[in-house]
Amino acid sequence: MKIYVLLGCMMIGTSAFAQKISEDKVPSPVKAALAKKFPAATGIKWEMEKGNYEAGFKVNNQHTSAVFDMKGGWMETETAAPVAALPKDATAYIASHYKGAKVKETAKIVKSNGVVNYEAEINGKDVIFDDKGNFLREEK
Repeated sequence: MKIYVLLGCMMIGTSAFAQKISEDKVPSPVKAALAKKFPAATGIKWEMEKGNYEAGFKVNNQHTSAVFDMKGGWMETETAAPVAALPKDATAYIASHYKGAKVKETAKIVKSNGVVNYEAEINGKDVIFDDKGNFLREEK
């Protein structure tokens, strides 16, 4: 019985992480959707994450990733951004809640419904803010 519990936990844990896949494993509607939304994308690399397809690429020399569902529906785009691009309230929150910690990287996330979030990687965790800089959550 213990072995089944252990195997179940391992399968759940493995599926939580993105898995690199080759372009030939990506459905043509997904590739077509990426090409339409980001015609200038270069250096495209694909991953599967939570049953969706994530393309990592550069546009105008800027690191970007976009997530699409299995039918090619665009879900969100994450674009690398400098720390200075974070809303002022997010910067203040980081300074008071993560004293002395270095922000490793930041990004702007635009979801298909128009919602904008910001993400800051601090101490190996992603700290998520809304478009005004209000703290939303911390993700590992």
